[in-house]
Amino acid sequence: MSCKCDTYGKNSKGYKITLCEDEMPRKYYNILPDLPTPLDPPMNPGTGKPAKPEELEAIFTKEAVRQEMSSQRFIDIPDEVVSALFACGRPTPMFRAHRLEAYLKTPAKIYFKHEGLNPCGSHKPNTAIAQAYYAMKEGVQELVTETGAGQWGTALSYACALYGMKCRVFMVASSYEQKPYRRIQMETYGAKVYSSPSRETEYGRKLSDANPEHSGSLGIAISEAIETVVKTPNSKYSLGSVLNHVMLHQTVIGQEAKIQLAKEDITPDVLIACVGGGSNFAGFTFPFVADKIAKKTNPDIIAVEPTSAPSITKGKYDYDHGDSAGMTPLLKMYTLGKDFIPAKSHAGGLRYHGMAPTVSSLAHDKLIRAVAYSQKEVFEAGMVFARTEGIVAAPESCHAIKAAIDVAAECKKKGEQKTIVFNLSGQGQLDLEGYADYMAGKI
Repeated sequence: MSCKCDTYGKNSKGYKITLCEDEMPRKYYNILPDLPTPLDPPMNPGTGKPAKPEELEAIFTKEAVRQEMSSQRFIDIPDEVVSALFACGRPTPMFRAHRLEAYLKTPAKIYFKHEGLNPCGSHKPNTAIAQAYYAMKEGVQELVTETGAGQWGTALSYACALYGMKCRVFMVASSYEQKPYRRIQMETYGAKVYSSPSRETEYGRKLSDANPEHSGSLGIAISEAIETVVKTPNSKYSLGSVLNHVMLHQTVIGQEAKIQLAKEDITPDVLIACVGGGSNFAGFTFPFVADKIAKKTNPDIIAVEPTSAPSITKGKYDYDHGDSAGMTPLLKMYTLGKDFIPAKSHAGGLRYHGMAPTVSSLAHDKLIRAVAYSQKEVFEAGMVFARTEGIVAAPESCHAIKAAIDVAAECKKKGEQKTIVFNLSGQGQLDLEGYADYMAGKI
């Protein structure tokens, strides 16, 4: 059916571009068929051969494995998932950052897609809802996962509550201490949350016995979650990033963004998103990357990572485990090594040793590029954004803001009128301790 709602566009000077419910994508975009270099398969570390579907199904749902290995360019979104995404706030709006542009005195135009307006405060429900739905349909009673800053754990807790399932979350210790309200939100949705490394698993006890003050890592939390699934009947592991089935669930973001920009006859020159494991970046950029691969457009596509976990800018492109204990299949990706423990930071969602194989492949083929910033400079950018656009962004999202500001400054220097579009992956109202530390000079 045709869209009958008014969209904010040319008549409102481009402050806000909205979509109707019927304009939300009904299919996920799968980038695998379009990659210039075919993706190297996950490898069984024991046999040295590609992992078989039944091996992956030991921890993942059958549907997640099917989508992971699918060669279909588009995969239907179930009607029940579409309805749940509507209820969670999709489609999301795009805004023109006029006040930020004026503050920077740049000739560039800056737009951002706002993924932080749903009950969970980030982009993560896009895949959490899908994964929980598939698990429910397969009769799974409990989903187990890891979380860094808590956005993913919050989203999966919310999704499990929707479908009447139990949820267990291993939260990286540094974030567990820094972000107690994220833990409380997960528990409010019914999840059990453990500081990782924990006393709940053999691997966690081994690490915490060796170092009671261990700050944890996403790799360690993943290991604890997988160990729990292996030992718990009728449970499955749910992953918030890295693997391709997660990437494709997030492409509702980029598909919506393309429609919104087309409404304003805008062709983006620069696309930016923060990157930890890759889901936010992939979801926002992959529909645009498809056009770049087909040589229809040629935007500069920038992945922004922290200097504390610079997997693309400093890592090695090689096979490595996705977790610290070496329980997962080997993935071909940019990696700092499974034993890498990043420094504590408020951007807990970006503290991962590796990078999604699909994102890694695109970086290796030079279709995208990566930059890395320190914690202090991303909070500086977040403060500017809050005082111009009024939005307190998550520390992870501040990485994208920093890159957008830098590109806009370069446009001012060169007198270039580029159009910059970035994804605001989440709001930061539960990350205020980081802002307080910055304002107190502790960062």
